[in-house]
Amino acid sequence: MSVANASTNNTSTVIAAAEQMRLARIGSFFPTRLSFMRTLLRYLSNHQAQVTRQVWNINAEGYGHAVYTVRVDEQDYSLVAFSNTLADEQRSDRVVAESWDSTYALYDGIPDAAEIERLAANVPLQEGGRYNASELVLSRANKSVRFFNHTVEQLAAGKQPDHALMISIGYLMRTTAVYGNGKFGIADRAAIANRRIFQPPFQAELLAVWLIRIFTCDLVEHIACTRAPQTAVTLTARNRRFIGIGNATGLGMAPFLITHPLLLHQWVDTRNRALQQVLQQTVSTPEFCQRVQQLLLRAQLHLQQWSVADAIQQERIVVLRAEWNAIIAQVTTDWLMRPSARQRLYQQVAQCSLECQELMIALLLETEEALNALTTEMSSERLFVMQPTMTVAQLQQLVRDNFSWALMLDYNDKEQSHWFWYVSAEKLEPRLGDRYQIAGSEKEQPLDIARQVKELSRLLSRLEGADKQQTVAEFLLQQPQLRYAVRRVQTQAHYPYSEVQDNLIAAACRPIDLLRFKLSFFGASKFDPKSDLWTRITLFQGAPTAETLQAGDADDWWLPVYQQAE
Repeated sequence: MSVANASTNNTSTVIAAAEQMRLARIGSFFPTRLSFMRTLLRYLSNHQAQVTRQVWNINAEGYGHAVYTVRVDEQDYSLVAFSNTLADEQRSDRVVAESWDSTYALYDGIPDAAEIERLAANVPLQEGGRYNASELVLSRANKSVRFFNHTVEQLAAGKQPDHALMISIGYLMRTTAVYGNGKFGIADRAAIANRRIFQPPFQAELLAVWLIRIFTCDLVEHIACTRAPQTAVTLTARNRRFIGIGNATGLGMAPFLITHPLLLHQWVDTRNRALQQVLQQTVSTPEFCQRVQQLLLRAQLHLQQWSVADAIQQERIVVLRAEWNAIIAQVTTDWLMRPSARQRLYQQVAQCSLECQELMIALLLETEEALNALTTEMSSERLFVMQPTMTVAQLQQLVRDNFSWALMLDYNDKEQSHWFWYVSAEKLEPRLGDRYQIAGSEKEQPLDIARQVKELSRLLSRLEGADKQQTVAEFLLQQPQLRYAVRRVQTQAHYPYSEVQDNLIAAACRPIDLLRFKLSFFGASKFDPKSDLWTRITLFQGAPTAETLQAGDADDWWLPVYQQAE
């Protein structure tokens, strides 16, 4: 790992953008204490949030509706959950599905009977329903049929779920979409942005998912109890805490990172500044040494419990396990007590795989509780205003300084221009198309940043003499199609982590890297790629339950592991 030169706007100087923002690296990220799920539950814990089950109208087979309310900051937010009958052949994780095992709305307040009736007529339809501003989030989820049925059967027989299934699956249901920010007519972001709990990114959506997790556990317990009231038991606190919510995430999430460059910079820069704060500390205490060794062993067990069918990711896991075991063998208490242990841990993995480097960064961040304060800096409401008075000579220099990676590529090569991004007319979701096999490239979305900047550079290089002193405004009067490329170049000069420094239309581009990167900031773990285009993950695994929000270990669930009771 290399160290960056100083940059503008007090940006982190730990990892240079040219190294940090490559797909292979960001596609190796792990969750940290800055992740949005940790931020949400820390807030709920610190503000004494209370969760109550207001309505439970579920029949013996597990169908009906329920309402859960969380009260925080003297306001109520309610998850209205609908459990539906669904034939096996209708169960699909694809966004084009039209029926689901369960559907949900996060409601602003506590719905009365009339509101529940209105929601019951619309929420199960998802995109096809009609909504008010009182709905903050829409979601749907399907059962992990094998684990869901197994858990019901075990609980009904007075037993707990099999630990091997707990580890390999770890969730009773998986969400296939979680919609917020005004989609389909629900509340716009502006309606709740000033509420403290929702100021960090994606807090409303994640609150809905956390409440869905509670509902799924209650649901299997209810079915088991009605099936065998004499023998049934509930989930142990250990098992209820380990069970998370699965999620299937595809291409719909990927363009967000490219279309929000300032937010992208803010996430990465804040994370790197947190690492910088850790590395500036040189003194080791016994408490620090104990914590590091505890986290090293936790990560080791997590890696042992993380296995996937995808050959590429499984090979990366195998390599990472071996590298991590070697680190544990060397990092003794005496090793940690010597000066600059944090810096030596960081350098210890410099020649290891990117996954190992990123896992060590996440571990180092976990050792410093004071970094929690940085979560307030993970949002960005800034808008970058183009600098029209900049000369084209200055603009050309910015291209040379910051986009050399884009200029070295030949976009006439079919391998470098293989894909085009477009939006499906049917579902209004992003898709990837083979430029040379299917029609429609004329509707391409502007995610080909590298190619656009290369074209900008080509036209700038044709200017000579006095023309190089013309302003960007004058240049764009002649070349208005390059306005977006100019904005990206000027933005990156001030916000170096705002650009993914890879060709997003190359045949070798793996969108799964963009997905893992964003999901790691959500706090996801156990990435389970199903192709280069979509992945399954687990959310809130190991997180506190409603009953344990105020427990002493409520914020200690980085890289959850399953341990059988002794």
